[in-house]
Amino acid sequence: MQPLRAASADPGFVPGLTGATDEPRDAVRDDVPDEASDEATELVGADASDASEDETEDQPEDQPEDEAGAAPADGPVFEAADRRGRIVADAEGVRLSYDDEACEFRWDELAAVESEKGRFGKRFTVTVHTPDRRWYPIDLLAPDRGRIAAWETELDAVLDAYFDDEAP
Repeated sequence: MQPLRAASADPGFVPGLTGATDEPRDAVRDDVPDEASDEATELVGADASDASEDETEDQPEDQPEDEAGAAPADGPVFEAADRRGRIVADAEGVRLSYDDEACEFRWDELAAVESEKGRFGKRFTVTVHTPDRRWYPIDLLAPDRGRIAAWETELDAVLDAYFDDEAP
């Protein structure tokens, strides 16, 4: 007799949720980024290098560019990531991404940003609060407990530089 596989036994069978697999989650996630980055490198190839040479002739060579093509702003940048999540805070604002979901906040859209380290283990949580009383937490697993302390210091430096916590 085949075991019962239904929504009551497996949440993957609920419509709208991602399907369940028998493979461990790490095995599924580890294969995808390598293949995607190889394909992107092949697709970009020589065509992108030819186009970028023409576009960069107008700018001074001593000024580096970021992905958007603009010169990066001077100031602190906070970036933390694990295998599933990522947070970046810089002069433009705060960007959170977790698996395939992402959100972006400008500094003027934020009411508060708080960080918390787990009592036990290597969990680091950053929560972004908006003025309309919504919050967006993200949990990251640090490689070691010492990295959590460094992340908190870097995040504090970015918040001190860019976040205006005084109400207008």
